[in-house]
Amino acid sequence: QVQLVESGGGLLQAGGSLRLSCAASARPFSDLTMAWFRQAPGKVREFVTAISRSGGRTDYADSVKGRFTISRDNPKSTVYLQMNNLNTEDTAVYYCAAARLKPWDRRDNQYQYDYWGQGTQVTVSS
Repeated sequence: QVQLVESGGGLLQAGGSLRLSCAASARPFSDLTMAWFRQAPGKVREFVTAISRSGGRTDYADSVKGRFTISRDNPKSTVYLQMNNLNTEDTAVYYCAAARLKPWDRRDNQYQYDYWGQGTQVTVSS
């Protein structure tokens, strides 16, 4: 069983920046494709970004391209989400997810992810 623990959420004003972290208990961490999803109040959970097992490939939802950056540190078993120029539409609970040895072409499909964190709240005020 893999445990994912997110941190870094909070309340901030529009235009600000925040970095989320997700620490995984998995060994080896490099077996995991990692992703971030989010769920806003009254909306379905949506894909935000994913990073391949080696970190060599990334993908982003159109709504966050150019503002968010995903990265990973395999020796530390941690994935990061740097969020810049936040706006009120980014307000949501952000979830870290991990997929063990799954194909990259399904990275935006939440049903391929085997493990989920508890979520961290990000609230952006205008």
